[in-house]
Amino acid sequence: MHINHHYFFQLSKHLAVALQANWRYGIAEHQLELSHQSSATLEVCFSQSKDELVLGFALPEKDFYIRINLESEISVISFPENYARAKKNSVDLFTELQGKSITYITQYVNERAFSIDFEDDFVLLFKMFGRRANAILFQKDEFVISFHKKMETDKYLIINELDRYIEQDFENFKKYNGDGKKIFPTFGKEVQAYLQPFDLTSLTLEQQWEKWTEVKKILENPTFYILQAADFPILTLLPPKQDQKIDFQSENPLIIANDFFIAYTKTTLIRKEKGEIIRNLQRKQKQTIIYIEKNEQRLNEITDVNFTEQTAHLLMANLHNIEKDAEKVELFDFYTNETRIIKLKKDLSPQKNAEVFYRKAKNEKIERDNLSKNIQRKYKELEEIEQHLQKIEPFTSLKELRKYAKENNLAQIEKEVTPQDTLFKKFMYQNFEIWVGKNAKNNDLLTQKYAYKEDLWLHAKDVSGSHVIIKYKAGKPFPKDVIEKAASLAAFYSKRSNDTLCPVLFTPKKYVRKTKDLLAGQVLVEKEEVIMVIPEKF
Repeated sequence: MHINHHYFFQLSKHLAVALQANWRYGIAEHQLELSHQSSATLEVCFSQSKDELVLGFALPEKDFYIRINLESEISVISFPENYARAKKNSVDLFTELQGKSITYITQYVNERAFSIDFEDDFVLLFKMFGRRANAILFQKDEFVISFHKKMETDKYLIINELDRYIEQDFENFKKYNGDGKKIFPTFGKEVQAYLQPFDLTSLTLEQQWEKWTEVKKILENPTFYILQAADFPILTLLPPKQDQKIDFQSENPLIIANDFFIAYTKTTLIRKEKGEIIRNLQRKQKQTIIYIEKNEQRLNEITDVNFTEQTAHLLMANLHNIEKDAEKVELFDFYTNETRIIKLKKDLSPQKNAEVFYRKAKNEKIERDNLSKNIQRKYKELEEIEQHLQKIEPFTSLKELRKYAKENNLAQIEKEVTPQDTLFKKFMYQNFEIWVGKNAKNNDLLTQKYAYKEDLWLHAKDVSGSHVIIKYKAGKPFPKDVIEKAASLAAFYSKRSNDTLCPVLFTPKKYVRKTKDLLAGQVLVEKEEVIMVIPEKF
């Protein structure tokens, strides 16, 4: 009920007392009015985010702040004791009101809206209509400007027509045949749920009216409760059920507003962080599934290593039967007892053609072994991701969520952390930074100036490409997964980017050196190891 009329009725009345301002209920007819001799003056009105508006008022004893979050998901009002304005990313709003005193706090009749009315006929309306919540400035009933400018229809809002007067008596109740929603449209779903156990349809109209008016009396003099809930905390003006756990309660709507803001912020923060971790895991899950499918397909496409090797044996056994510059040869295959045609490279001798098949068979075996190992490892990663998703979903404590994320390296997953206009391309994987050079001169800059001897240096083997650095973390060895990811980047940013498999050499940076006779980007490498990877970007 944090956006219910009856909550704002109580809130605006207490706000008027806090600001030493006059309070009124409705503007067409002043049904209720409270008066004060003096009132606060607006000193500052600014925003530091796209959905937050802060107003600061000067009072004789101390300043008074109102913070309104006008988000599409949920709108929340709070009253912080102090508010430190940031030096950057802060903009003044509704400057026409600066230095002006309040004349009224107006609560609109049967509506989720109230306003702070200032001298010179300025009115700052707070239209708390759920997803369409907005703050709108009027002068002499004419629209001036709104906080959310995208809500175009607010320009045509007529402030004098906001009050909704309804005859809330038994005669009108009978006229609508006991439909309390017609008489009390401001009660909302919460009140309907509260009345449901009484089974109103089994009661006489007089008894039903008594139940509706009992609720009305509760809402006119409520205790405010904040209840625990699965998604968002619940603010209610109705007595909670026995099975509902109360987090806070108060007779003062300003106090409960602050408590609700704190509860809402905590809940929103854990939802945001949990959602970000889950989205990252799901993204990695999708990438892992694609990786497995792609590599299983490639594994099926690779010719049987024995077949390729047997082809080489056939050529070696028939060197004397193969004509020079032949593009193909028909030979009897003593492995299958059949005749088959073997394609050749005419610019190579029969022996050299056989060597090509031997080399291809060797590479195929290496590729098959690597693919099989990588596929199994990815299946294990997929299982771990699914376990993380199951464990994270029930978390309700931000502290426990952050602890779990830190212990399992889930805080940052495959997320590019810097814009492309920096010196190097920079990526983060399992909390390790991976830096990638952009061109030959940039490669030299990365390797010679920005890489330290403990960093791991990678480069696609035997082709031009980017230098890649994995930044060293004190006391932590480079995990195989991180090396493979960096190697995939080195392959992707090389002349082998379109190959199905690319050899990438890696070594500690201390074994990489450059002499004066080498061209830009060229280096000498010692004690390198080689890893076979698929060229891939994050």
